Amino acid sequence: MKAFSAKYGNTLEFGHLIGGEEVWEGEALERRNPSDREDLVARFPEGTKDTLRKAALKAREAFEVWSRTPAPVRGQVLFNLAKILEREKPTLTRLMVREVGKTFKEAGGDVQEAIDTALFFASEGRRLYGQTVPSEMRDKELFTFRRPLGVVGMITAGNFPIAVPSWKLIPAVLTGNTVVWKPSDDSPTLSYVFVKLFEEAGLPPGVINVVFGGGKGSTGQWLVELMDEGLLNKFAFTGSTQVGRWIGEVAGRNLIRPTLELGGKNPLVVMRDADLDLAVEGAWWSAFATGGQRCTSAGNILVDAPIYEAFKKRFLERTEATVVGNPLLHPEVTYGPFLNERLFRRWEEHYAWGREDGATLLFGRGRITRDNPYPRFLGDPEAGLYGWPTVWEAAPGMRQFQEEIFGPTINLVKVDGIEEAIRVANATPYGLSSAIYTNHRHWAYLFKVGIRAGMTSINNATVGAEAHLPFGGVKASGNGARESGIWVIEEYTYWHAVNEEYSGRLQLAQMDTGYVSPKEPTPWAQVLGF
Repeated sequence: MKAFSAKYGNTLEFGHLIGGEEVWEGEALERRNPSDREDLVARFPEGTKDTLRKAALKAREAFEVWSRTPAPVRGQVLFNLAKILEREKPTLTRLMVREVGKTFKEAGGDVQEAIDTALFFASEGRRLYGQTVPSEMRDKELFTFRRPLGVVGMITAGNFPIAVPSWKLIPAVLTGNTVVWKPSDDSPTLSYVFVKLFEEAGLPPGVINVVFGGGKGSTGQWLVELMDEGLLNKFAFTGSTQVGRWIGEVAGRNLIRPTLELGGKNPLVVMRDADLDLAVEGAWWSAFATGGQRCTSAGNILVDAPIYEAFKKRFLERTEATVVGNPLLHPEVTYGPFLNERLFRRWEEHYAWGREDGATLLFGRGRITRDNPYPRFLGDPEAGLYGWPTVWEAAPGMRQFQEEIFGPTINLVKVDGIEEAIRVANATPYGLSSAIYTNHRHWAYLFKVGIRAGMTSINNATVGAEAHLPFGGVKASGNGARESGIWVIEEYTYWHAVNEEYSGRLQLAQMDTGYVSPKEPTPWAQVLGF
């Protein structure tokens, strides 16, 4: 690793981390600060397929030792990691603001989630419970054990560059697996530093290997293809539904069970009895936190007809007060720039969809520039790609109602009553997060049993996850796998059933079992005179 002075801190130059060694191999790439693209954050290489093979083979070597390391000792590494992350939280937070454009508040929460995850799984090292099971034979015992799967391939997105990788890396290594990780090319520096902190915590070389690069037609695609070479035993992915489907196909033909955390078009329902102040604030945060660049961001706000106009007026007032800008220079902003140009171009396109579908644009004018100024922008809008907070009136069936947009855009949709609200909430292909604002307990009950989603909030936002609850979706939002909490352990282990014979002879279950036959029945009705 080398460091050079840059605009908001040093530019780091580093290579892949393979078997504990830094390897510069492949074409040089750059990551620039999305809030100010004159600021060069990092130079790093793009891994080739051969680079990935080397990493997978190193991971295979490391697995032989790490999988046999006692689980409580593996947990101790994670306890060390939690303390190290706590120490480095201010540095990681500032780096995240610089490298991916999050606000200080959200970046600090991102790091804290990794701390919480490390603490949770540190103690799981002293559990990882199996079971003892009674045998039907004498002088015989049955047991079940959790075993690690082997080498895990991982691809993560850049919008949560510490929290989401921690959901995968921490339980994977806790359960005895080793990893080849291709992080987002939007957050290479954070990924490099994160793994160096794992190493400081005592993780042996080769347990986590990092290979940098892009996605389609590059390092990410080639990592997925290693499943076809038999070099991976598990795959974990966070990203788009389209890519997730392809990964599922490759995993399926190799009889590998993938963990797929995919997109969302998350409904937030506001019923006629809702606390409007709370609902407006929760809907606004669900729509515009992280500039809408979350898989759990609200996509459609479904508002009950009797309060629709009142909610719309207050929501637009709250939206117009949104502050946008460079979070490094102006920590008070609600959100910063787009993470990358690809996401910005996708978001920019949706303005045309809306007009074609007949949606009504209530607020928003595309990219913020000097010629298209946003009244509450702080900083230089030309330094990055920034978007107006955007609000539409839309209807089910419209493209923007159906598709994930991944930017600061929200749709208001009028519904009439709880039954229509649930029906419309379920009318997208996705099923990740959901929310309802109501004080009617029966409506809340009907929503939580009727919604097709992996997560539901009642009188709270669609965004926000705690480290000890399962995270994941249904339908186009995932394949049923869950991350976080004890549930994720199922994704990184398999059950091993063991029977141990003490009798010294061959005993055949079902055939040599001493089953008990019932006696002749007593005619109790006749005896009792009935």
